[in-house]
Amino acid sequence: MCVPGTVEAVRESGVTRRAALAGGGAAALTALVPGTAAAQRRGRRRRRRRRVVDLTHTFRAGFPVYTGNEPARRTLVTIPADGFYAQEWTFGEHSGTHMDAPGHFKEGGRFASQLRPSELVLPIVVIDISRRARRDPDTVVRPDDLRRFERRHGRIPRGAIVVLHSGWARRWPDRKRYLGTDVPLDTKNLHFPGFSREAAELLVQRDVAALATDTASIDPGQSADFIAHQVLNGADKPAFENLANTDQLPPIGAWIVALPLKIQDGSGGPARVIAVMP
Repeated sequence: MCVPGTVEAVRESGVTRRAALAGGGAAALTALVPGTAAAQRRGRRRRRRRRVVDLTHTFRAGFPVYTGNEPARRTLVTIPADGFYAQEWTFGEHSGTHMDAPGHFKEGGRFASQLRPSELVLPIVVIDISRRARRDPDTVVRPDDLRRFERRHGRIPRGAIVVLHSGWARRWPDRKRYLGTDVPLDTKNLHFPGFSREAAELLVQRDVAALATDTASIDPGQSADFIAHQVLNGADKPAFENLANTDQLPPIGAWIVALPLKIQDGSGGPARVIAVMP
């Protein structure tokens, strides 16, 4: 038996009940919905605690950004002088671990504040190209990578978030190693992996809910047309960039909780992103 609203929440997310159970959705919902957890605890003497992985880099001054100014901060008040402590930050919407809303590349597309909560709690599929990326920083996820994944793990489910694991998070926060250049706005010398146009189009055909990456962009650094963004945002789907700790994710079975700032008319926003493990 499910807590009232659980089935509806799964249905709204675009994931069938069967797919949710197969992909670890029941475990994720148990961890996230207090009533469900309480009901299951009553029927068990001992319950294994679900592991949670933080996929968020610490938001810090000087965080390497794709373009524009890096985040900056200053102290406004201190406890010794004022009785309490507070800071002031200045940063672009696409700083740190963040979301790209559909309106980032689609004229008239939805903004950050318009995404539904059910679109931010999703089953995870991980495409690992880290071995190839060590040899080629400009490599991309190709349709062959997706088909190889599906031969081993089954069809990529509708309503999943597809995460690119390239190993790039280990290079953060070294700007030159992470972006390929330490010169601000030097877009010609950006080098990091991303999704190819063909892979993005195939995943949109699969009706995934979102794409994510452990690099600065879902498009590779050498992209001049941001075609993966155009394909994804054009299909009314968001992206999440600069994820941390993707090496701790299994290929399938985990769930993501990705909560960006609810910014008015925001093309995106910094996010706290976690994974609930199977």
